[in-house]
Formats: sequence, structure tokens, C-alpha cells
Amino acid sequence: MKRAVVLLSGGLDSMVCAALAREAGYEVLALTIDYGQRHRVELNAAKVIAAKLADRHIVLPLDLTAFGGSALTSDVAVPKDAVGAPGIPVTYVPARNTIFLSLALAWAEAAGARDLYIGVNALDYSGYPDCRPEFVAAFEGLANRATKAGVEGAGFTVHAPLLHLTKADIAREAERLGLDAALSHSCYDPAPDGNHCGHCDACLLRARGFAEAGLTDPTVYA
Repeated sequence: MKRAVVLLSGGLDSMVCAALAREAGYEVLALTIDYGQRHRVELNAAKVIAAKLADRHIVLPLDLTAFGGSALTSDVAVPKDAVGAPGIPVTYVPARNTIFLSLALAWAEAAGARDLYIGVNALDYSGYPDCRPEFVAAFEGLANRATKAGVEGAGFTVHAPLLHLTKADIAREAERLGLDAALSHSCYDPAPDGNHCGHCDACLLRARGFAEAGLTDPTVYA
């Protein structure tokens, strides 16, 4: 069976991504990065999702709080009710998707996989530079120049199947794939009990997606 390394954060987007990889016939190697994120509840969600969708799951520790530079890796407050505000928000983690894809690439080469899946989205998102089509294309080019496999002709493909979908489209895909969206976790600043805050960018986009799709939102908001 062909293999794909899927970046699995525990959010809805990465859950749908993993399911799409399985639907496409791949053996799913799920990679979750424990980077010291303040919303660590997503790590538990990733483990639950991986148990259902992945053939193997690695949770890799990488403490990005040593760098800081983001509300997700420091004590900077997470913005609330500000989705669509101009500029790149403080929830952007410096070079996060570049780092994560590099780690996924390393595992893929070691495991004999030639396909990487990432759930980035360039429509209903917070404006992060590493969620754009240009970034995905540039990283694929890098992957094929920076690896033994790539140089020897066994090229890598970076799949971003959600890139041009709206959050409503993604919610519909979860429904079509028979996924239990309640198992996923998207919030950047969860309540002490682990429930979604309901006011950060991730929560607002998630809620809007289910509403626009005409689907019941299974999320528990604080």
C-alpha cells in the first residue's frame, strides 16, 4: 500500500485531511507536533482521531515556547472577536508550517512515503503566510531538491486538499466522509474545562463553517 505522512493537529481541517488521504488509498502515517502550544487539548483530540484514521501515529515533542513570538507559544493574549482584522494576527507561529512540513518530509523519506498531506486553507483563514498556495508549491519544490529521494528521482508531492475550500465546504466534507467532527478541537484559547472559547479566530471560523453548511455544530463552546 502507498503511504502518506499526514500532519494531524487535532483540528477539523487536519481530521478531514487524514480521512481524504485514507479515501485516496494511502496508509496514513499521522504526525502530531507537541510544540508547547497553549491549546494542548488539541493533542488529546489528535490521539483520538489518529486511533480511528491512522495506521501509525507519532506525537513529536518540539518546544517552540523557547522561541516565543506567538500568542500560542507565549503569554500574549489571544485576540477575541477579531476574525478578519487587518494584518497577520499574533496567533501566527513563526515558520510553523515550514517546520512541520520539514519534519513530515523527514519521516516520509525514512518511511518510503512520497506524499505529504497538510490541512492548510487559503480562503476562510486568519491570513497566515504559510497557508497560501505559493507556500505549498515552494515547499514541494524544496522537498525535491533537499532530499536523497528527490535527487534520485523519487519525487515528493505535497497535498493540500483543503487549500481552496471554505470552512463550510470542509464541514460538508467531514459530513460526507462520515466523520464525528465533535472529536476534533480547533480553539486557540480553550476554557479551563477544555471547551472551545467561542471567540478566537479558530472558533469563529469553525462555527461559521457549520452554520453556512447548514449542519449542526457539534462543538461545545464555553
